[in-house]
Amino acid sequence: MVMKMLNDILNTNFNEVLNVCQRALISLVLLFFITKLIGKKQVSELSLFDYVISISIGNFAAEISMNLDYQIANGLVAVLIFGIIAGIVAYLTMKSIFLRRFFMGSPTIIIEDGKFVYKNLKRLKMDINDILETARIAGYFDISKVKYAIMEANGKVSFLLKEEENPVSIKDAKLTPKKEGLQANVIIDGKIMHKNLKVIKKDENWLLKQLKVIGKKRLDDILLATVDNVTDKLSVYEKNASIEIKNSLE
Repeated sequence: MVMKMLNDILNTNFNEVLNVCQRALISLVLLFFITKLIGKKQVSELSLFDYVISISIGNFAAEISMNLDYQIANGLVAVLIFGIIAGIVAYLTMKSIFLRRFFMGSPTIIIEDGKFVYKNLKRLKMDINDILETARIAGYFDISKVKYAIMEANGKVSFLLKEEENPVSIKDAKLTPKKEGLQANVIIDGKIMHKNLKVIKKDENWLLKQLKVIGKKRLDDILLATVDNVTDKLSVYEKNASIEIKNSLE
């Protein structure tokens, strides 16, 4: 087996390999522009129509790259046609609710007022185990706490808890919320991030002064240090331990 593989490698037609490389590069460039035309979407956000278009374009690109008997012009035309159609449909669905529902689908209620909507479950070809698993993944282990569950057009399920099951918020408890800001990484693996310090309007001298206050002099011992851009709270995470200090110095 090994000898056969070695022979295959030694007998490789490098002109053919070069042809494949050229085709693959052309396919990649075309796919990039088609993706820009269709728009940015994560795989989980694709509608059924987008999913079918994406698979089709991927198959055409693979044929262009690997099938040397396949005329490259035919594949390029096919990819362009599918891409243009996808772009047109994307534009029309932004303008028409009817077309949006036709091509992209619409949300479907699967739990209403705490009760399963069985006819919708059958239409979606879902069983109880599917819903329970989806609820657990979303963090709802007790389905009796759910008031509404809606299958979105992209296949995701959104849940709304019953009023009595909703967690109490700071507003509900009439508490004063603690102000917090974005965390700027000012030291990563012993190296000072000067650009991040500049963003929070600090400098290296300020940082070294704060580290000295808490007894941290060796940068090499610090795995990560962050600063809250609102409270100036400095958090230092050493390679073997971690501490958190609120900084009151300017």
